[in-house]
Amino acid sequence: MVTTTLRNAIAKIGNTRSHIKISDYAKTPAIPIRHLAIGFKGKDIDISFYRNNEFSTIFFATLSVFLTYGEDLVIETARHHRDLLDDPILKQRVTSLIGQEAIHSKLHNEFNDAIADPAINYPVKLYRFLGEQFFNHVFLQFPQPLKLSMMAGIEHFTAVLAEFMMEHEASFYFTDDAKTRAIWMWHMLEESEHKDVAYDVYQTLNGNYALRIAGFFIAYFTILGLIPFATAFVPVLRRPSDLMKPKFWRDARRGVKLIFSPKNGVFGSTQGKIFDYLRADFHPNDYDSTAYLEYYKKRLLTDGGALVPFFVKAFTPPVRHNTPAKAATPTPVTAHA
Repeated sequence: MVTTTLRNAIAKIGNTRSHIKISDYAKTPAIPIRHLAIGFKGKDIDISFYRNNEFSTIFFATLSVFLTYGEDLVIETARHHRDLLDDPILKQRVTSLIGQEAIHSKLHNEFNDAIADPAINYPVKLYRFLGEQFFNHVFLQFPQPLKLSMMAGIEHFTAVLAEFMMEHEASFYFTDDAKTRAIWMWHMLEESEHKDVAYDVYQTLNGNYALRIAGFFIAYFTILGLIPFATAFVPVLRRPSDLMKPKFWRDARRGVKLIFSPKNGVFGSTQGKIFDYLRADFHPNDYDSTAYLEYYKKRLLTDGGALVPFFVKAFTPPVRHNTPAKAATPTPVTAHA
C-alpha cells in the first residue's frame, strides 16, 4: 500500500499547484477552545494504561514529553503565519488551533510532571533537557516556510493517531485511570477537530509540493525515529534490574507489536494513511471523521462522559473582519471516506 502511494505521488509531482485543495470554511463548524482541570498525581497514574502493557504505555509517555515541544513549535509557527492570512474565518481557525495546542501543552506538562514522581520514575528531567536542546537549536532555527511545512506534517501525524484511537475506543478502558483516559481522549478529539487547519494555512500561503514533503519527512523521522529510540532507553533509566526479568521482555515484545504491528499497531497499521500525505492532491478531509467527532463529543462531554469531571469551560474565538479577503476563491475539498 505504501509503495503504491509513493508511486502515485511521484507520478503527479509535475503539476502540483492545480491539485491544491483547502477546506470549504462556510460549511466547516467553528473550533472551540476547551479548558480542563485534571490534576494528575504520580501515584495514581497507571503505567500500564495502554492495553495493560507497560512498554506501550511508556511509548505514549515519551510521546507526551516530546509532544509539548512540537505543540510549542506549532503555536509559534501558527502565530507568525496568522497575520499573513486574508481570510477571516481561516484566521479564526488558526486562533482556535493556537488555543487548543496551548492547553494541550499545559496539560501534558502537568502529566509529565506527575510521571516524574518516584512512584513512576520516568526520566522527564533528562528528556525535557534533550527536547529543549533539539528544538531550540535545530527546529526553531529553520526558516518559517519549512517550519510551516513541518507544522502541517506534525498535524497530519496527530490526526492519523487520533483517527486510530477513535476507531479503537476500547483501548482507553483497560484501566481505571480516569485522568490519563481523559487527557488522551480529549487530545484525540481536538486533534481531529483541527486536523485541516495547518494544512490549509500551508496551501494558502505556500503550496509548494517539494517543501511540503520535506516537512513531512522531518516530522516522520522525529515521531517514528527519535521517539521510539528514546522510549527504548526508558526501562534502563527507570529500573535497570527489570531487564534481567523474562516478564519484562515478554511485555516489551507485546508492547512493540501494539505500537508497530502492521496488523493492528497504532503506527504500524496506519502507514498507508500516513504516506497518503505524499499525494499531490492530498487533503486531511479526504478521511471524513465527522461521524466520529459527533459520537465522541456526545460520549465525552455529556452526562457521565470521560471529560465531564474535568471540564471547566469552552470558548470559540470570534471572526474578525479587519482585513479584506483576497479575490481568489479556494477550491473546496470534497470529503470522502
